[in-house]
Amino acid sequence: MSGLRIPIGGPDGSGTTCAVALLAPNPSAMTLDGTNTWVVAEPGSSSALVVDPGPDDEGHLRRVAGHLAGRAVEAILLTHGHPDHSAGAKRFAELVRAPVRALDPRHVLGEEGLADGDVVTAGGVEVRVVGTPGHSFDSLCFWLPGDAALLTGDTVLGRGTTVIAPDGDLADYLRSLDRLRASAEIVQARALLPGHGPVLADPAGALDAYIAHRRERLDQIRRARRDGARDPAAIVEAVYEGIAEELKPAAEMSVRAQLAYLDSL
Repeated sequence: MSGLRIPIGGPDGSGTTCAVALLAPNPSAMTLDGTNTWVVAEPGSSSALVVDPGPDDEGHLRRVAGHLAGRAVEAILLTHGHPDHSAGAKRFAELVRAPVRALDPRHVLGEEGLADGDVVTAGGVEVRVVGTPGHSFDSLCFWLPGDAALLTGDTVLGRGTTVIAPDGDLADYLRSLDRLRASAEIVQARALLPGHGPVLADPAGALDAYIAHRRERLDQIRRARRDGARDPAAIVEAVYEGIAEELKPAAEMSVRAQLAYLDSL
């Protein structure tokens, strides 16, 4: 195994590493500092993979293309199809003349999509595709065995917790977290490389915290319902103490997913 060559201090795009993040200029309450576009290649390789080009922002896409320094892009991989990760994929594909591979066929440009268990080899790097539905129905993670690192998209964020989107499912998400936690120990994962926020250098610890948070939040919602809160807005007021006004719609979205999960048990 090669040494871990990830910028552990945070995805700032500096250094010659196997996976380097370039931050898209789309900060918000939902995207944190912005979307991390990951360029994946062995140092010195003549080609690369690009994961999640991000929003359709011409300046960002050209910056990513410039960072490649003449290396060919063998494929553009999408962790999922939400616009903050995928909206720039078509334009970036035009800029670098590369196919787009994703689980959702609507985002595929070229002859090949992606599915759990696929292996993509490019830029001197092996990437193993891990199906992790939950945040969205089409969420994928990408395992880099050479660096014992996992690109997580929105399945695990570098800061805070993930919202279950309307096209996601909490039961699927909990299963995905359990799968990642078991795998992290087996393969001795050394870093999680998220779609938003800084690199996480303790994969097992981060996943344990995510799983514990989900279980705790479900217990809080059960109690809120017993105490008379019925609709998502009332549950947010009861459970998400001190939440900023701009985050309430996302919290209500998450509550709806959790209520659907509880009602299915």
